[in-house]
Amino acid sequence: MNRAPIGTVDELMTLLAGCADAWDMPDRSGDPVDILDHDRQCAELLRREFPGDEELQVAGLVHDIGHVLVPGDDAGHGVHGGEAVRALLGARVARLVELHVVAKRYLAATDSVHAQALSPSSRRTLIAQGGPMTPAEITAFERDPDFAAALALRRADDAGKVVGLTVPPLETWRPVVERVAAAR
Repeated sequence: MNRAPIGTVDELMTLLAGCADAWDMPDRSGDPVDILDHDRQCAELLRREFPGDEELQVAGLVHDIGHVLVPGDDAGHGVHGGEAVRALLGARVARLVELHVVAKRYLAATDSVHAQALSPSSRRTLIAQGGPMTPAEITAFERDPDFAAALALRRADDAGKVVGLTVPPLETWRPVVERVAAAR
């Protein structure tokens, strides 16, 4: 990664705020919403579905920061984002950020309905990310202790791309991020 890990909640919130009008693809051919809107939608979906899992919610909030940290590296954006937040938000949040790309590969291999519903951008980048998993990769991923949470994050990731959807502003997430950071 080309930058130091994110050291404070203020630094993370500033980075997230900077994701307004930042896009997953430099030419804006990817998702129909900017990274900040997408991450907030994803986090809000996870808050509704998993109200007791703030680590998962925060992973949703930060899962695509790797696109801003290392522009143009779609295959590695999960790893870049995970590395950036590990010291601040803990190992599980970092791992879930990393696994959201892995979970896409899993669902592409195991759920034809989900695979067909991927956005055009997600279908295009799937190849750079390794394509659908092999049977051996599927078996290994299903044994991962974060398997269910990673799939939940991925499903929220795929659903959180609605143009014009109203979700709470970024600052409403600060107390949640602070709790997760304090608990690591």
